[in-house]
Amino acid sequence: MQYYLAENYLPHEKPMVMIEHVHQIDENSCICSVDVNQHSILAPFLNEDNSLSNFYAIELMAQTIGVWNGYHGMKNNQPPRLGMLLGGRSITTTLPTFPHHSRLMIHANLVLADARLANFDCQIMIEKQCVVSGKLNVYEPDNNELDFLFGKKRLGEQKQ
Repeated sequence: MQYYLAENYLPHEKPMVMIEHVHQIDENSCICSVDVNQHSILAPFLNEDNSLSNFYAIELMAQTIGVWNGYHGMKNNQPPRLGMLLGGRSITTTLPTFPHHSRLMIHANLVLADARLANFDCQIMIEKQCVVSGKLNVYEPDNNELDFLFGKKRLGEQKQ
């Protein structure tokens, strides 16, 4: 199946879109990728040696979940929605940085979903070797909650 670039499924704007290609999406999983080099969308975030610090891993995994959610929303004629990363568990990495000229394959697998709250088991692979793994908890706020978070009104207040 042919997919759009990841930016089409996310509510983010450049330079905060940090993943590029979508390889697979189904009911319970998503696989995306991004290249680590000075010509990729990651260029603004690279270290002096053109590597990417491993602390970006959680955002790469969260955006892959966002692509999964945006794709399923598009199937229901809904625009991409803002999601919130609530936290992560058991996040481990084998590398301090992602090397220059590596391709990061980011996998997100749905473990549990309940209304707007979900848990995903995620991995980042380089050449079929898992270099990061962890579980992310995510939440999709409704419009009322978003308005409250961004100071547009108080929670529970009716729209005029």
